[in-house]
Order: sequence, then structure tokens, then C-alpha cells
Amino acid sequence: MNTIGHLINGELITDTERTQDVFNPATGLAEKQVALASKQTVEQAIAAAQAAFPEWRNTPAIKRARVMFRFKELLEQNADTICQLIGQEHGKISHDAAGELQRGIENVEYACGAPELLKGEHSRNVGPNIDSWSEFQPLGVVAGITPFNFPAMVPMWMFPLAIVCGNCFILKPSERDPSSTLYIAQLLKEAGLPDGVMNVVNGDKEAVDVLLTDERIQAVSFVGSTPIAEHIYATASANGKRCQALGGAKNHAIVMPDADIDNAVNQLVGAAFGSSGERCMALSVAVAVGDEAGDALVEKMTEAMKGLSVGAYDNASNDFGPVITKAHQEKVVGYINSAEYQGAKIVVDGREPNVAGYPQGFFVGATLMDNVTPEMHSYQAEIFGPVLQVVRVKTMDEAMQLINDHEYGNGTCIFTRDGEAARYFSDHIQVGMVGINVPLPVPVAYHSFGGWKRSLFGDLHAYGPDGVRFYTKRKTITQRWPSSGVREGVSFAFPS
Repeated sequence: MNTIGHLINGELITDTERTQDVFNPATGLAEKQVALASKQTVEQAIAAAQAAFPEWRNTPAIKRARVMFRFKELLEQNADTICQLIGQEHGKISHDAAGELQRGIENVEYACGAPELLKGEHSRNVGPNIDSWSEFQPLGVVAGITPFNFPAMVPMWMFPLAIVCGNCFILKPSERDPSSTLYIAQLLKEAGLPDGVMNVVNGDKEAVDVLLTDERIQAVSFVGSTPIAEHIYATASANGKRCQALGGAKNHAIVMPDADIDNAVNQLVGAAFGSSGERCMALSVAVAVGDEAGDALVEKMTEAMKGLSVGAYDNASNDFGPVITKAHQEKVVGYINSAEYQGAKIVVDGREPNVAGYPQGFFVGATLMDNVTPEMHSYQAEIFGPVLQVVRVKTMDEAMQLINDHEYGNGTCIFTRDGEAARYFSDHIQVGMVGINVPLPVPVAYHSFGGWKRSLFGDLHAYGPDGVRFYTKRKTITQRWPSSGVREGVSFAFPS
């Protein structure tokens, strides 16, 4: 069985003291193993990054950007291989994997603008013969800890920008689907990145603990569940590190009485069930304002879901694939069971899908539940599966109150033809990313991604302008060259 190792100082290293199975979730079979890094292995990666930092930080920004230009080309040339690796270990259908990869490439494109992004600011003659300017300097060695659901895109939220800003990077990807991430890192080496600037360590909590406590790590970026995000943020901060930790979500879509229901249904189907619902931006709750809107929504959703196909990654006619593990499959089904027990109506039941040729796969079919209430466990939790819940309310204010009261504040949207309602919604909703007739309002690469409340711990969002700020520290320099022969006396007043 193939064992997936680490990339340290430009070399592939396999630490085989501890390993873990990597499953193909469509077949349910362990097809690879991944090495779980020891404390010593992670420290080796940190040492390599620290040794590479002095030369890399002094490399001109334009030369760093040129590596990213070459890296982008290699990503595009090897897209099929990357998507295949994602499919084999995550289960994501090929067209969905291609979309994930493209969004990651857009972050590489943004990073190519490093000479512009790092220019700083300058003011001449702030006082007599005094000039002042600020510049953005790299932090040093920084780390990223990324989740299973986007093994290509989420790491590319982090390391391209960190690296072009002059930092060296340690990436700890998910041990559930590590191959595509490691392959992408090897393409970065092929693009001309010096050894040690980018390192990948596969592992579990032992590896993470080193990254959170080692004094050589200056900053940590994390994406995952809220309980882990909170722990990551608290531990990294207590050890003097800058940290951004993106957590979970419960994303609601308000469907107004005046909405284009056919359009809303088409958008909801893709946003709720795409990638098997394993997205932190997945729409998992549709809040229908008024019974007329609710009835129309449930009727049309039921019809639209009849043709959905769940299956293996390599059949592009499938709409979505399995969930990541057997345990997660059982967890998602458990949420559906609990909702039914608490009084929800299971309109479309995906608990026992029949996927021909894959009897042991971790599949859950598209599921639609009506008459869900906020007291239900399924409503309160992040299901992270292909399940859409319909909650019925009487007014838009009631719908907004539901969203504002929830502990998560990652993404939300409203379907309406009313510009006044849309403006009021976007102004007053307590959520970080808002869509108006847009179901997955994931910001483009030159904006920044992040939620509110317990969906984000830290002050700066991921990628975009906030990413530049996160991976740099501002230094302000004030300089004077007095005119020849001019001398000033001593002054004890604060300078002005």
C-alpha cells in the first residue's frame, strides 16, 4: 500500500512510525496510508523554513511573483491529475473538483501582484526636511492547518500570499485526503521556489501541537470546525502567535414571497447539495417567509431533486459524491433521524441511497426536511452533509432574527425582487458574507473571506487584502537629513 509522506526542505520524506489509512469514500476501502509526523519531523520542517527565511525575505518581490506565475501555469497544466487525486480521496465529482481548483488558482493570480501589494506608503516633508514612510515586512516562519473538504483551494488561500510576502511556510493538510495537497506543493518546487520556503507535514494532533507552541512559528492560519478553531486560536495566541481561525457555519437563505421561486430552487439545489454539503458556505437552511412561499418552495424543490445523482467522482454525470468517512455518514444520518423524531417532515429521504456498484461507499442522498424549528438539534448543529432544512416564518424580521440569534455568522443570502428589502437585509444581518440572489457569496480572490461571531476567531479574514496584512507586519520609518550647517538646540517637548 502506498504511503504518503512529507515535503521538507524540497525532499519527500516518509516518517513511518505512525500511519493512518486513507480511504476512497466511494468504495469504502483503504487504498493508501499517510505518515503521521512526529514532533521531531515537524521540528525538522520548521528548522528548514527558518534556514531558508533570510535569503527568501530579501528576494525582490518581483522575483517571488515570477515563481507564482510559473506555479499558476503548472497548476493549469496538471489540473486533471489534481482533480483525480481530490476525487479519489475526498469523493468530489470531477467538475466540482475543477471548480475548487480554479478558485485556488485565482488566489495564486492575486499573489502574483506582490510588487503592488507590498509597495507601502510614503509622505515627503511631514516636517522640515523630514520624510516618513511605511513598509510591509514578512513575519518569518508561518503555518497553515487546513481541512479535508477543500484540499486544493483552502491551502491556496494561505501559502501563495504568505510566500510572496516573504515568509516561509509549514502546511499541515488534512490527513484524510493529503495527496492533492502534497502534489501541489511539489509543483511549487518545480516552479522554482527555493527549498525550505514551502514545507508540508502530514499528521494529526501531535503535529498541530508543535505548530501551535514552537516559538519559531510566528503566525497560524486555520480552517475547520468551531470547537477546534477556538482551541487553535486560544493556544496560538497564548503562545504569542498571530492567529486567524475560521470555524463552522449554519448558513440560511431567506426566500421572500416575491422571490423568483424557480431561480431560488435552482440556486438552492446546487448550494445545498454540491460537494455533498461539505462546504462551510453550503446553504443548509431555507427560511420561507409565509406559507405560500414555503409550499411553493417545498413543491418545486421536491421536483428538482428527483433527477439528482449521487455517485463516484469519475462519472461527471453525477451531481455529488460520498461524504468523507463512514463515521461522518452515520453522523449525517443521525441528524436526519433526530429531526424526524422531533417532528420535522422528511420530504425527500436520502438516508439509504442505492449507488450501483458501490455498496460500501459512504453515500448520503440529497435530503429535504420541512417544518424544522430552531429547537431541533439538526437546526442548531452544522450537519455538513447533503441536507436542506426548511423553516417557515411569517415575516422577514422573524427570518432575520433567526439568523442573527444563531451562534454562527459565516454566510447567508436572500432571494427577493425587492431592492429595499435586500438593502435592509444586507445592512442589518449579523453575518460576514452576504448574498443577494447569490447563494454562495464566497468573495473573489481580491476581496477577503471570513464570517462573524463563532465562525471566525481573529481580527483579519482570509486571503485578499486582509491576507496581506495577516502575513506582514507594518514598519513606519521617519527620516531627517538636516541641511548643511544647521543645528537645532535641545527640546524636551513632544515633537510635532
